[in-house]
Amino acid sequence: MKILSIDTSTQCASCALIDDTRLLGEITFNYKKQHSVIMMNIIHNLLSNCGSTLQDIDGFVVSKGPGSFTGLRIGMSTVKGLSHGSNKPFVSISTLDSLAFNLSHSTGIVCSIIDALRDNVYYGIYRFDSEGKMVKLEDVSRSSLDNLLEKLKSHEESVTFIGDCTDKFKDRILNASSNFVIASYNNNIVRASSLAFIGRELLERGEYDNLYDSAPIYLVKSQAEREYEEKMRASRT
Repeated sequence: MKILSIDTSTQCASCALIDDTRLLGEITFNYKKQHSVIMMNIIHNLLSNCGSTLQDIDGFVVSKGPGSFTGLRIGMSTVKGLSHGSNKPFVSISTLDSLAFNLSHSTGIVCSIIDALRDNVYYGIYRFDSEGKMVKLEDVSRSSLDNLLEKLKSHEESVTFIGDCTDKFKDRILNASSNFVIASYNNNIVRASSLAFIGRELLERGEYDNLYDSAPIYLVKSQAEREYEEKMRASRT
């Protein structure tokens, strides 16, 4: 099964092509460029260099967040368009699940974190069983960093934090407990290949997203929505 996956949930723009358990190619840019401008070029270049076309793709996988509001909309609309145009299924996967999968077969607890601003983080908590299967201990949530660190102190085993904001919070994480560690730099960004391998199992089981109902994970309202609501409240007073 050939699967094309894209992740635009963070500053990274990542696209991967897999064939069953084989990674055929992956392109990742971790630079402040507009995802809407570069993503279709990334997809075209990846498929071309792998000798494939959209007609060869059996299914698509996209990150559904949490993450950048604009980035999530770009990724979801791109995959929905590709799915509808090719009449091939797609599935959406949590960005936090994908990050944790970067550390598959690791021991101890894995905590994926994404910066939610104002000293808050989006997080998910995982472990991997003896066969390397990812087990969710706590699904997508939002918390202050301090509350999350306090929660994880109760674990006697090591807790590995992964995500592109770990560098920002590095000192606070490492000083909070001797059991806390941070994933290596090369693992701390989203990778579309991780997304693809998680999504492959769902696609093989026929657990597809609905083209019309599938939507990104928004744990909070966007700044534009908050400003609009504040403006409307002010206009009524």
